Amino acid sequence: MGQSGRSRHQKRARAQAQLRNLEAYAAQPHSFVFARGRAGRGVRQLSLDLRRVMEPLTATRLQIRKKNTLKDCVAVAGPLGVTHFLILSKTETNIYFKLMRLPGGPTLTFRINKYTLMRDVVSSLRRHRMHEQQFAHPPLLVLNSFGPHGMHVKLMATMFQNLFPSINVHKVNLNTIKRCLLINYNPDSQELDFRHYSIKVVPVGASRGMKKLLQEKFPNMSRLQDISELLATGAGLSESEAEPDGEHNITELPQAVAGRGNMRAQQSAVRLTEIGPRMTLQLIKIQEGVGEGNVLFHSFVHKTEEELQAILAAKEEKLRLKAQRQDQQAQNVLRKREQREAHRKKSLAGMKRARAEASGDSDAEDPGAPPEGTGQREEEEDEAEYFRQAVGEEPDEDMFPKAAKRRRPAGPPGKKQRGRGQRPDRRDRRPPKAKGRPQRAQAKLERRGAAWEHRRGRARPPKKAV
Repeated sequence: MGQSGRSRHQKRARAQAQLRNLEAYAAQPHSFVFARGRAGRGVRQLSLDLRRVMEPLTATRLQIRKKNTLKDCVAVAGPLGVTHFLILSKTETNIYFKLMRLPGGPTLTFRINKYTLMRDVVSSLRRHRMHEQQFAHPPLLVLNSFGPHGMHVKLMATMFQNLFPSINVHKVNLNTIKRCLLINYNPDSQELDFRHYSIKVVPVGASRGMKKLLQEKFPNMSRLQDISELLATGAGLSESEAEPDGEHNITELPQAVAGRGNMRAQQSAVRLTEIGPRMTLQLIKIQEGVGEGNVLFHSFVHKTEEELQAILAAKEEKLRLKAQRQDQQAQNVLRKREQREAHRKKSLAGMKRARAEASGDSDAEDPGAPPEGTGQREEEEDEAEYFRQAVGEEPDEDMFPKAAKRRRPAGPPGKKQRGRGQRPDRRDRRPPKAKGRPQRAQAKLERRGAAWEHRRGRARPPKKAV
């Protein structure tokens, strides 16, 4: 295979890998995190911290204006492949957090009893561990105490699980897991603890001096005679630098993890450092749709079986009436369409019949046809007009009996006057004929003059010399 063949093969392989990555990215859940209404500075900062938790599968620079409604957000979310809304709002008494599943629901409404921003959590730590590479992959979700406490608890667990992409434990790359999201459910208080941690993996089984050597910064060994003093006794190191590890966080690595000493099949300790934000949530209600619909669960309102049956019957009646109105509207649309089609066919038939009558195909009398003699009268009017132009005088009455007599204006000579509201004569609107006639027009006039002489039996008056 030549160089050009190998380059084409590499390009094709890269294109296929890019397409697979795009398809996998589109299949993952995506979210919008924003605050609505007059939330205040603290709640808006909390929404920005939640975006950091949901990265990278969220809109980091999303901006929601005051005039944008929830329907606008839903309409935009469809083409972008957004599957969840995380909405924060504030009233005079409480702060609420809504988790919505698109496009058909359900909607979980939580009340935020307590919250702490990310900057406050980080500032309280002596040594925090947070960098941008940690937010290149979604966090690992850990659910605790979501047992058989009711259908609403099971629905909450399912909603939180669908917020993040699923993980195949046999194929997952441990280097992509840099953060952890812990949600703990307390059955007694019915509250949720929302915690966000940074994950660090360090080797165990080594002395404090060896751990110090494995770090990026080396200790000060100017007072030591040999490096064995550091490895054996750990001289010059404080007890606080050695974090306590135990069976609760020590595990055997199935694969190599980024970091010095984290080899495969070696014992390492997993350490968690909280980076915020913190929230204490309490479930208020569960709705069937996106921000609306039938209430499936409510923490404070409990209805009896009779009330539920009455609500269900009212809902069914409302749906029945709606279906009835839709059927009536469909029948009206069909009836109007049939009427328009019948009217169109009738109009086409009338137009066809009118054309047939005009062409003489029908024996019926045309009510719009001109009366008999109209054509002959127009012909005599044309001949009388020609006589006036040729001779310069008015013809006698017996020469053209059917032609209308030309009326002279009663006003001063040289001006044509027309009565108010009187329609001008058709002949007056004609443009004046040119003196020099073409040969075909002259021959036509000569033939017309011969026919006129033959009809009248008298000689044609001579032309007046110009």
